[in-house]
Amino acid sequence: MKDIKIAIIQMKVSNDKNANIFKAEQMISEAVKDERSPELLVLPEMFNCPYQSDLFPEYAEEEGEYTYQQLARIARENQIYLLGGSIPEREGNKIYNTAYIFDREGRNIGKHRKIHLFDIDIEGGQTFRESDTLSSGNSIEVFETDIGKIGVIICYDIRFPELSRLLVEKGAEIILVPAAFNMTTGPAHWEILFRTRALDNQVFMIGASPARNEKSNYISYGNSIIVDPWGRVLNRAKEREGIVLETINLGLVKKIREELPLLKHMRRDLYRINEL
Repeated sequence: MKDIKIAIIQMKVSNDKNANIFKAEQMISEAVKDERSPELLVLPEMFNCPYQSDLFPEYAEEEGEYTYQQLARIARENQIYLLGGSIPEREGNKIYNTAYIFDREGRNIGKHRKIHLFDIDIEGGQTFRESDTLSSGNSIEVFETDIGKIGVIICYDIRFPELSRLLVEKGAEIILVPAAFNMTTGPAHWEILFRTRALDNQVFMIGASPARNEKSNYISYGNSIIVDPWGRVLNRAKEREGIVLETINLGLVKKIREELPLLKHMRRDLYRINEL
């Protein structure tokens, strides 16, 4: 299998939607001009607005509106696959945390709505309630592309191993994860979760985080990450803005699954995961 060149755009997010989209486009243009010329680019969770539950309704857009149009254009003009991080998507009277994926021609080939909403209250740490303004998605899909089979989950979804396993059962070789872990959960769990999901499922795990902004109400951990099917961290950002570039080869998925055949050794006579 051929090499796949991937870029993660780790950017600071402000209160200005237009400025956020402009910054994303500038960083994507910079990445594409690199000699490694990535063909799959990933933006962070809620890349066009603050990660603040009470603000999601203010920034929400229906599918096909401004941010969607700009992402489609950027993918088309740069001839790339683009996972547009996630944005607040409005449908009727509901708002979802939604990731759109576009192909090289700027066509939308699918979307994932965050399934597990981030409602936590950690003593001495972070308190957050997505469910105050967001609704949960209920679809689990793998996207067929000419560079491989791609699954998408969003942030808190990674903590539920059944979801990643279902994506692998559907053929996923790469799982993309726009995510905004915070300064309580990030240092404790970020790397562990990405390495564990990669090992559990023998897939590449790609985590795209906003850069850390100490002035924000919600401070993201940063540390965007790429992990291979053996659980090795191939590349990782720190807290600042930047572009993570890495080349992967999906042949490693096949090789590791043959050498250590976890998925073949599942006791399907005793247990299974069914998509309802």
